[in-house]
Amino acid sequence: MSAEPIMEPVMTHVDPIDLLSAIEEAAPMPTRPEYVEGMAIVPSTPNDNHNDGAFELSFQFRSAGFRLVGMGNGYRAAHKDGRTMALLIPDFYIRRRRPTELDESYRKAHKGWYPIDMVALVGEVTSTNHETDTGPKFRTYAAAGMETAPFLDADI
Repeated sequence: MSAEPIMEPVMTHVDPIDLLSAIEEAAPMPTRPEYVEGMAIVPSTPNDNHNDGAFELSFQFRSAGFRLVGMGNGYRAAHKDGRTMALLIPDFYIRRRRPTELDESYRKAHKGWYPIDMVALVGEVTSTNHETDTGPKFRTYAAAGMETAPFLDADI
């Protein structure tokens, strides 16, 4: 990606899912905001090099026998009391399982966000937003109990 993401601390009682929906509706172009460490993050639109890198890595994992590799789904991490801790969209991931009926019900109840416990490993293709992808996002992934794989490409 060629630009830094927009990151703003969120001091509100609005559910983070509703906050991100409002950001998407207000944006002049399609966007996929995330919520990490109390901040709404609006990453710049991925370019072709970024998407090609994420797809290539996904393809390599799938070719190596990891059948549950994917891209594009959003995942919700929750605090023990059920409040939303984070809303993340990894560049690619390896799931622990295919979505069950319960997972699909969860996704509907949380406006398109799957439960994060479905995911075993996440990967972020990063360049100019390296600090965001390897700082707050990786800390959140670790808190949710998953492995992370940063992939740096300075040409993206």
